[in-house]
Amino acid sequence: MKQKFYVVWQGNHPGIYESWAECQSQIKGFAGAQYKSYKTRAEAEEAFQHPYAEAIAKPDNSDELGMTVIKPSNVPPPVLDSIAVDAACSGNPGVMEYQGVYVASRTKLFHYKYPIGTNNIGEFLALVHGLSYLKKHNLNQILYSDSVNAISWVMQKKCKSKLVRDERTEALWQYVERAEAWLRNNTYTTEIRKWDTPNWGEIPADFGRK
Repeated sequence: MKQKFYVVWQGNHPGIYESWAECQSQIKGFAGAQYKSYKTRAEAEEAFQHPYAEAIAKPDNSDELGMTVIKPSNVPPPVLDSIAVDAACSGNPGVMEYQGVYVASRTKLFHYKYPIGTNNIGEFLALVHGLSYLKKHNLNQILYSDSVNAISWVMQKKCKSKLVRDERTEALWQYVERAEAWLRNNTYTTEIRKWDTPNWGEIPADFGRK
């Protein structure tokens, strides 16, 4: 894996960091954190001399908000005033977690972790949580997910996971049923969009475990 350099404009200790772990320690829990990754230290040092707003507005194929632009494309960039959700699972099934972030600043909005689950269930729950969050706060923002399955399940208002329901997974399945009930009993105007990973890089809510 090629090394990246991370600039933190707003965080516990603004500066340039040489690993995601170091960067994350500066932004975790910091409301309104501002940061972005670069391919070289020279690029990072140059960016640090300018405001964050200039960095994210740079119209080239450098990293955008930490998202690597794979190649020049006519595809429009993602809407920054939006929420992105993603899930991760250590094993299948295994320890599962999901989170939602505000795309423009990478501020974490919610995060949940379960002792056992699957990635698809996590992606589904993340989307429903995102819909609920936006409705609760009366926000009209786009909701991004990189999971075709999860988006389909939300549209069908049904989690179609084949995870065995037993004493280990009962609590999770009860949570899934509450999510399904929320979809059946609520209306929303939120537009759910598929994150364009080939053109935009990893979704901002990614856990970085690939």
